[in-house]
Amino acid sequence: MAIRLSNRSRGGETLFPKSEIGNRKSEIAFTLLELLVVISIMGLLAGLAVPALKNLGKANIQASATRQLLDDIGLARLKAISQHTTVYMVFVPTNFFNLVNYYNQNIVTGLNDPTKIPLASDRFAAMTALTNLVAMQLTGYNFIAYGKVGDQPGQHAWHYLDDWKSLPDGTFIVPAKFRPQNNFLSIPQWQSDNAGQLDYSWQSPAGYPVYQVSGFAQTPIPFPTETAPTVWLPFIAFDHTGRLISEMDVAGNYHHAYIPLAQGSVTYGIDINKQPTLTPVVPGSITEIPAGNSTGISYNVIDVDPLTGRAKSQHFQMP
Repeated sequence: MAIRLSNRSRGGETLFPKSEIGNRKSEIAFTLLELLVVISIMGLLAGLAVPALKNLGKANIQASATRQLLDDIGLARLKAISQHTTVYMVFVPTNFFNLVNYYNQNIVTGLNDPTKIPLASDRFAAMTALTNLVAMQLTGYNFIAYGKVGDQPGQHAWHYLDDWKSLPDGTFIVPAKFRPQNNFLSIPQWQSDNAGQLDYSWQSPAGYPVYQVSGFAQTPIPFPTETAPTVWLPFIAFDHTGRLISEMDVAGNYHHAYIPLAQGSVTYGIDINKQPTLTPVVPGSITEIPAGNSTGISYNVIDVDPLTGRAKSQHFQMP
């Protein structure tokens, strides 16, 4: 209910003199100078807040990618246990469309087996599916097993166990991890922070620093569908007990798998309709933002234990 104030008198005195009302109005008003000062302060605060919000967004993306990869490594392990088979978690490298077909490679070396040469129809289907994976270079992965519970003896075949997945935009697996397993990546800050706890010195060649990240193991796998030609793909693998079995030295000892993540972008080819094309990705197409974040203080390494098959994240923590 609105209350109207009137300038009525009581006992010869006005309740609200006009002069007093005018003074009160002047007391609650802002001058132009005051408004400009407030606006300037707000602009300054906004300028300080925007970089912090951007960094917060990057941190959230990194945390999201880490959580997703940890969860899906755990999922691969559970699939191996539940289906009582070996499950391979395979990753999408750059320029995967140029990978040499395993059986064609063997034909070159004299191991000719015409029954293993891919049909033209299979090759066409594979290339069609490959274009869908262009945007997943260094970020995509899937689970595949050779055989499953219920297969008849001698009737084992490859089975993809899920759809192809990708890490969130703005993150990717460090390209050096996709080199052969006897190649290495040095992450000095990570090595320093975890000194004495890492076990990859077993593969470091003489004269090289110890505790380096080794490349993925690789094996022939049909890609990107079960009926597609078989190519060498990077992977980690779990056996039916849930153990990690892809990181094994010549003496038969199992070791940790270390998967380093980076923040940045992978630029790939697109056509005039903005659709992905099978255009080679060159080193300049892979950008870390900020530069060197995967090997500096911003490192983020996924560590998979060989005995339990469980994964955890290793990242820099303030002392």
